[in-house]
Amino acid sequence: MRRDLQRHRNCRGICRLICIVILLVHSARASDPSVESLIVEPTAIVLHGTSPQQILVTCKHRDGRLIDVTREAEFSVDDAAVASAAGTKLRGTGDGTTVLTARFGGHEARVPVRVKSIADVPPVHFVNDIVPILSKLGCNSGGCHGKASGQNGFKLSVFGFDPEADHAAILKEGRGRRVQPSNPERSLILLKPTAQVPHGGGRRMSVDSLDHQLMLEWVRQGTPLGRDDAPHVIALRASPAERVMGLQSSQQILATVEFSDGSLRDVTHAAAYTSNSGIAAEVDAQGLVRTGRVPGEAAITVQYMGQVGVTRVLVPRPAALTKPTEWPANNDVDRLVWAKLQKMQIAPSGLSDDSTYLRRLFLDTIGTLPKPDEVRAFLADTLADKRSRAIDAVLARDEYADYWSLQWADILLLNRDKLGDRGAFEFHRWLHEQFTRNRPYNEWVRELIVASGRSDEHGPVNFYRAVRTPDQLAESVSQAFLGVRVQCAQCHHHPFEKWSQSDFYGMAGFFNGLERKPVKTAADAKVELVYHAGYRETRMPLTDTLVPTRPLGVAEASPVRSDARLVGHDDPRMQLADWLTAPNNPWFARLVANRLWKHFLGRGLVEPEDDLRSTNPATNEPLLDWLTQQVVENRYDLKAVMRLILKSRVYQLTADPNDTNRDDEQNFSHHYIRRLSAEVMLDAISEVTGSPEPFPGRPRGTRAIELWDNRLPSYFLDTFGRSERTSPCECGRSGEPTMAQALHLMNAPEVSSKVANSTGRVARLLRTSPPITDAAMIEELTLVALGRLPTEKELRVAQALFASTTRRDAAEDYLWTLLNSYDFLFVR
Repeated sequence: MRRDLQRHRNCRGICRLICIVILLVHSARASDPSVESLIVEPTAIVLHGTSPQQILVTCKHRDGRLIDVTREAEFSVDDAAVASAAGTKLRGTGDGTTVLTARFGGHEARVPVRVKSIADVPPVHFVNDIVPILSKLGCNSGGCHGKASGQNGFKLSVFGFDPEADHAAILKEGRGRRVQPSNPERSLILLKPTAQVPHGGGRRMSVDSLDHQLMLEWVRQGTPLGRDDAPHVIALRASPAERVMGLQSSQQILATVEFSDGSLRDVTHAAAYTSNSGIAAEVDAQGLVRTGRVPGEAAITVQYMGQVGVTRVLVPRPAALTKPTEWPANNDVDRLVWAKLQKMQIAPSGLSDDSTYLRRLFLDTIGTLPKPDEVRAFLADTLADKRSRAIDAVLARDEYADYWSLQWADILLLNRDKLGDRGAFEFHRWLHEQFTRNRPYNEWVRELIVASGRSDEHGPVNFYRAVRTPDQLAESVSQAFLGVRVQCAQCHHHPFEKWSQSDFYGMAGFFNGLERKPVKTAADAKVELVYHAGYRETRMPLTDTLVPTRPLGVAEASPVRSDARLVGHDDPRMQLADWLTAPNNPWFARLVANRLWKHFLGRGLVEPEDDLRSTNPATNEPLLDWLTQQVVENRYDLKAVMRLILKSRVYQLTADPNDTNRDDEQNFSHHYIRRLSAEVMLDAISEVTGSPEPFPGRPRGTRAIELWDNRLPSYFLDTFGRSERTSPCECGRSGEPTMAQALHLMNAPEVSSKVANSTGRVARLLRTSPPITDAAMIEELTLVALGRLPTEKELRVAQALFASTTRRDAAEDYLWTLLNSYDFLFVR
């Protein structure tokens, strides 16, 4: 008995202690001097019937920090007969007006509340209310009932793109057993997802959830499809749009949709949420974001009825960061990158040395190694503007056109298998001319879009031979020049974007009418005359619905698709080209800005670089906006934009990380190391060894970056990942190192024969008069291969090698070692 009494006293003491701690914590919060104010969303609340409203409470601190305190705040309602707060939601209890008060940290915020139609049960609309639930629960996804064959005899349209068919499938298929109007609670459409009966997909919702209540009410109302004139969703807003969060913290998302009649609805509980980086931040089905133990950033995608919203989450390092005194900004690139680094508490690395910078500049800009004399001259230059002058000099070189026409040949699908020898050659010659002239990007893209003529005479028409059907052209043009991937919308509404089938086929309509007529020639059987025969109607394949021809994102009422303009022999591509290259096009300049950034910095501000969508935001939106503006303001002069990037301090950073940026992969706090591309590496080996690669049917000395034929036999180029040119992107080119590549460099006779070539670099150095010293030869070989002088350790090891064998063997072994070194194979 005494033991029980003592145990009771101990427990009571512990409980008192816990209560005291809780009161102290609450008191500290109640009088927190760091809190400046509370922000409550929505700022005004209108409740219809008993539908709940998610509340979002943000605490603004005096240092500018915004912290979600939705779950810590206290709520009260002035008139409980009108509304009541439960947890983080507000519900109506009677018609009328009142005020909601939120309190935290000694502050409070008041929000007006209006409740109406509390006694009315609003009609449930299948499209607006039930389809979103099926999407949120994954029922209509491609891995469940939305796949082509359905699942266990039940098929829904993928992502709910055909609501009428889904309604019929639920009500009529399977002998109508999925709903029981006479006993709604026993409907299979409710029993299966709640796992009250066996379900292959497991439990998808609980019986007491809002989703279940809404579906049950729909069955009780007789499973209506809904009125044709009912308002439809036109926009979705996710709040907050961006939030800086601490490690292991939480943030509630508020999802609100706007209907065509101007009304708003809270859909926080009904929307679907996904995170693109679960390591940095996860999100649950109720829109609650939780960060982990690792700094980083994530984009939280919010989806509802084909509308998409995004919340950006930034999780900086907890350590404070002070701006380095040696961080002078060369231009706005540096200022905008630094602003992001400050948010993420990341310190940038220092500047690269002159040798590293020059080699990087040459390889990134013209795909060519600097020669030893060019390296020596640059190192000896003591003027402050020498890097700026080097940029101008490199951009003016002939190799610029060779290298950049190679990059764009990949994107534009310049493939001999499809175009024939003459077509591929003419296409490449035309492309090379554009970069030789530094023709504005918008001008040559426009010429390509409207191209007509013979494929053996007018190079750009071959684009319409590489891609032949209107559907494929809609995909390729959208991806190559807009960074918009619309492939999914060919069959159903795009799952991650706003594009519908009408958008897809409206875009395809511009190419509906393209004709290709064979031209008989003695030299090439693949010559064709390409032209547009004039506007033709475009219809959706399954429904035979007439689709107006219009660009992506342009409303159907736009004059660009007016029947008065797109008739007869008019070539609609003219209007497409006008829209595509217009300065206010939201994607055209933005995509090429992102392409250039990725090319020089190793990673796009948006990745993949040609996937620009709201659910795939840039890691630095202000920087991408600024670069896009520069493209337009410089009249699409790509060299001008390149100069801005190349002159920035960000581009000139070393690849060596510090303690704060070692794992940074998207904020450009240090340079990202990349392997040389296939053609550039082959040219570099040929240059270093002094032994040109013999390409079949090409003049001696032809470089790999000059080749127009990506099918020219070359085991080396295939092994190192040259592009197949089967997709309108740079994704067909592989830059990842492989075991086959390493073995090829070490053992391939082609490489060994270049090193030992009797007319190669080593042989020529050995024949110099007067004879070159060992140290001078080591320096020369290191300069040509690595673009820098040898280190003291390298010089010592190399001299020991020269002392142990013949000069020829030593020189060849040293050169072979350089070709297999990390510093040669990668751009640092």
